[in-house]
Amino acid sequence: MRTLGTLLLTLTTFLVPTYAQTSDASARIINEALKPSPIGDNLQRLTDQIGGRVPGTPAMTKAIAWGVDAFKAAGGANVHTEEFTIQASWAEGATKMEVVAPERFALRVNSIAWAPALAPQSHVPVIDIGSGSTADFAKASNLAGAILLVHSNEMSTWDDLFDEYARAPGIIDRAVEAKALAIAFQSTRPHDLMYRHTNAVNGEIDRIPMVLVAREDASRMARLLASGQKLYADLSIPNHVGGPIKAANVVAEIKGSEKPDEFVILGAHLDSWELGTGALDNGCNAALVIDSLRAVKASGLTPRRTIRFILFAGEEEGMTGSFSYVRAHRAELDKAAGVIVFDSGIGRVSGFSVGGRKDAVNAVKEILTPLAQFNAAGVTTDAEWGTDNFDFLIEGVPTLVANQEEGNYLINYHASSDTFDKVDIPQLKKHTAEAAWVTFAVANSPDRIGPRLNHAEIEQTLHETHMDDQLKPTTLWQQWQSGQRGRAQ
Repeated sequence: MRTLGTLLLTLTTFLVPTYAQTSDASARIINEALKPSPIGDNLQRLTDQIGGRVPGTPAMTKAIAWGVDAFKAAGGANVHTEEFTIQASWAEGATKMEVVAPERFALRVNSIAWAPALAPQSHVPVIDIGSGSTADFAKASNLAGAILLVHSNEMSTWDDLFDEYARAPGIIDRAVEAKALAIAFQSTRPHDLMYRHTNAVNGEIDRIPMVLVAREDASRMARLLASGQKLYADLSIPNHVGGPIKAANVVAEIKGSEKPDEFVILGAHLDSWELGTGALDNGCNAALVIDSLRAVKASGLTPRRTIRFILFAGEEEGMTGSFSYVRAHRAELDKAAGVIVFDSGIGRVSGFSVGGRKDAVNAVKEILTPLAQFNAAGVTTDAEWGTDNFDFLIEGVPTLVANQEEGNYLINYHASSDTFDKVDIPQLKKHTAEAAWVTFAVANSPDRIGPRLNHAEIEQTLHETHMDDQLKPTTLWQQWQSGQRGRAQ
């Protein structure tokens, strides 16, 4: 019969792979990240006890306090919050939509976030506008005062998700020009699963009332309209819209030993939508940032440069927290050696995107070598704008965004089903090991992975990665061109 000590030793040997028993820096940090830690308990408190976290709500206030306490418990130095303003507050009321003629049935709907309120409207015509393309609008007759039903494809890939966001600005432009009353977007998820998006990108209230309609309900309306019936609906969107609100980023540090004025950021966003509890997006990665700090501290290693661990707020409203941080710290961005961001749930990490920075590829490949054991050592030169790396990227700072498989992320994205039980904690600990090592390695490298780019070099990077084409339908492009956002010189 085995003794308890023998069993524990056997279990420990099983849980800690042989690569983590060597003495190099990567193994020490990876080993610490894979050890038992509070990461699961921290995430459960954030999701089950605090829940969905929209800026300006009591839940977000509690989440910020959660972040401060967790950073302190992990051993962070200089733990503090940095406040900023979001230009409008928003909360959904009791949104209702019901087809009333010639058939009568209620629809499952919720308001698009940061969309304006709409007083109760009766007997409004519903017009099928197809996918909402320019050609679809050109074929339509008078749309003034109507509810426009916009079709979607069922989402199954990252490209499908990005397309949902990319199509919306043009549809909104055309609907406003046509003087439509409201837009009804068909859900991209099956089985009546509801979720929350915003089409605003600066925390502003949008230009037209919009609702998301359950996929099956939207299909039912589309079939009736295709049969020749003229549908009419009652619609009420009593959103609560208010003035500017305060939000805050949560920051902790490990001070660098040789170049403490230079810094590397590991970040994830703390806020979420509230239909679910924000576990995959992005509570798991907020917990990862905290536990990465703990792992680096526990390793006993001190990086050459300072590491700033940041939980950004207001990401869902247009990366407002990271944009605020960039503006507040613009004078020291020449000292920023890199920014690492995680924001794609729990799907396996395959490597990192360097945001078009071909000059950084070789250095990043070398840093990622120890992650080959996780099959996470790939480097891609694409660029993305939909998360908290964006404002650092257009300031010329090298950025690394974790490339992840879809996993269970897409079906649960922003949805009522985004809850703690969807998070694979052992997988999250592997991601923490990857995050902690990459962040430490960038901070500890004798040389930077790449210089800060100037305006012309950033513009060239945007063009080479086709990121400019992605941005042009949004106001972000106008902000970049006008100098409101990004490095001016």
